[in-house]
Amino acid sequence: MVDGVIAPQTIVMRGRSFSYMDFGGPGHPVVALHGTFGRALQFGQLAQRLAPDYRIIALDQRGHGLSEQGGTFSRSDFVADAAEFIRRLELAPALVIGHSLGGVNAFQLAAWHPDLVRAMVLEDTPVVTDASELTQPVVDTTGWPPPAATRQKLAQSFAAMEMPAFGYFMDSAVERDGTWTMCFNYADMMATQYGNVGRWWDDWLGSAQPAALLHGALSPLLSAQLAAGMTAERPGTELVEFPGCGHWIHRDDPSGHALAVRTFLDRVQA
Repeated sequence: MVDGVIAPQTIVMRGRSFSYMDFGGPGHPVVALHGTFGRALQFGQLAQRLAPDYRIIALDQRGHGLSEQGGTFSRSDFVADAAEFIRRLELAPALVIGHSLGGVNAFQLAAWHPDLVRAMVLEDTPVVTDASELTQPVVDTTGWPPPAATRQKLAQSFAAMEMPAFGYFMDSAVERDGTWTMCFNYADMMATQYGNVGRWWDDWLGSAQPAALLHGALSPLLSAQLAAGMTAERPGTELVEFPGCGHWIHRDDPSGHALAVRTFLDRVQA
């Protein structure tokens, strides 16, 4: 139930253990894929805002949240995980929403497995993620804070780094063996980012499902020019602008983000 405590569920796919959160309700299922450094529980507020019409089912993607750590983090790994998740839960063709990394996974899923995706909402998801578009394609996690005695001390360490969207990262803080740490492995996050660096135009243009691209006007990862180009080049894609928002639209403007998602999903479901 979206108004109660949601317990993570576990599923074994492709030889790995994954955690996911089904926020419940009678509505149309929507598969949700978080960004790098994110986790499934971050879709809780969106689930509440979309209920009871839509039921959010969010996957902790490999190396993130409570899912298994280690292994490989290629494009094909992430897409195959999402494809298997949809098949196992019998959700095809699925409505899919993705933020950043999760958005790349979503549009590649739509191109590689068109039978699995009905429509997609992409939150601040660039099609080009290399140095030609981004000043810093990979965030170096070397020297990030070690485990701390309390959540507050861990938060202070991350705050001292003056990271953007500080709360987004702290969503992944967990208590383990008497100390507070991030639920992800720093090396896994580096591998995830390196695997996501590229120019993915062929995949972006390789599907025909309806899509909405949500763009934060202040985003350092998706420029206005690239967002406009992505929309113009791909038929059936609409651009929704969020003035005053950065890369994390769901945090900067939760109500506006939810309204945009609902408006698009209502239309494709009609």
